[in-house]
Amino acid sequence: MAKSSTAKLFFLSSLSSSFGLRYLTTATTRTSLSFTFTCSRNITTRASKSNKKKQKAKVVVTAAAKNSVAVKEKRRTRSDKALDEHAIQCYVGDGGAAAPHIPVMLGEVVDVFFSKPLRSFVDCTVGAAGHSSAIIQAHPELKLYFGMDVDPVAYEKARARIDAILNGDSCHPTSNLKTHTVLKNFRHIKSVLSEVDKKLLDTGVDGILMDLGMSSMQASLRAEDILNSWPDTEVGRILREYGEESNWRSLQNKIVKARLHGGLHTTGEVADLIRNATPRTRGGRQGWIKTATRVFQALRIAVNDELKTLEDSLYSCFDCLTPGGRLAVISFHSLEDRIVKQTFLDIINSNEDDGDEEGRHRSELRKIRNDNGENEPWIKQMILGYRGAILTKRPITPSEEEERLNRRCRSAKLRVIQKVERE
Repeated sequence: MAKSSTAKLFFLSSLSSSFGLRYLTTATTRTSLSFTFTCSRNITTRASKSNKKKQKAKVVVTAAAKNSVAVKEKRRTRSDKALDEHAIQCYVGDGGAAAPHIPVMLGEVVDVFFSKPLRSFVDCTVGAAGHSSAIIQAHPELKLYFGMDVDPVAYEKARARIDAILNGDSCHPTSNLKTHTVLKNFRHIKSVLSEVDKKLLDTGVDGILMDLGMSSMQASLRAEDILNSWPDTEVGRILREYGEESNWRSLQNKIVKARLHGGLHTTGEVADLIRNATPRTRGGRQGWIKTATRVFQALRIAVNDELKTLEDSLYSCFDCLTPGGRLAVISFHSLEDRIVKQTFLDIINSNEDDGDEEGRHRSELRKIRNDNGENEPWIKQMILGYRGAILTKRPITPSEEEERLNRRCRSAKLRVIQKVERE
């Protein structure tokens, strides 16, 4: 129910390591939001089901990895690419302050698509068009570009930036580059492509990017609704399952109790509640900030219903790739990264046991060969499967230099999958 013609509502602004939300002063609507609790309770993904199955994928170590010194880290590969300060400077505001949308791992994303001709490309979360701009400038052979987003502000910024690049002197002259910016969620990628050319669903596109940090702007249900209206058990489930928060029960009780005093309607109110609910023995100030990070991430996932949407969208995106095409995904939350990792494994291994032994042997000849280790040093280990190859057995994470410049990128993980090429 609207309390006034305008109200300060908080929305999740990004899937960054900081827990900041942004205030939006907006006209409140009287339109009721409907959602089904049973659906949110029973999110069961194909990825989670397949965890029980034994994966038969083959791991290939590239020459670059063999020749490098092994450094034991968490299960990731920290990028060793030098940061392009000139490119990043475009996204730094006055006085050196970081702009809201510095594209994460910009150079690494460009490298993913650099080794092969890129005639068609889809940015599923175009945001401020940071990655898209770099891709367009790096590929003068590009003929067809799609930029998707559901945030109207980001959509307009992306269109303006891409138009400026195409009409400016900084862009390599391209012949007949057709651009399509679409105000839609990435789950609709197939319909977006077919509306432009139905043949694209058969021929496919050469490259697709999903930056899940930008997808945080794709919410329709408000976090405020969850905190002030949803049953306490649902609030607890969201904190426990989506945020992986061990102190979920105490937080659940305090959130419900806050409703008796008017509820939670601003970022500050939520932050204060979390600070007061977090025991001082849990790491002091850093302890409650980490708790706040998990809480806001959990709310964002619930708001967007992203886990199921993400899994379905990964399948759709892979289906839209041309043979040899690549899909790159940047995730920021452990649950999202887990979905990406497992869904990639499911994709490349689907139908692996179909057919006879000779058929499977023929398919091995079609698998992506590991003959480009020197040309693509970012590929350390590959996982080969029936339908394609995962080019990042372990995710790539930002360089230490980039983390120092943009602290919001420190939880980012980049995973890449490539579709098998036909014989």
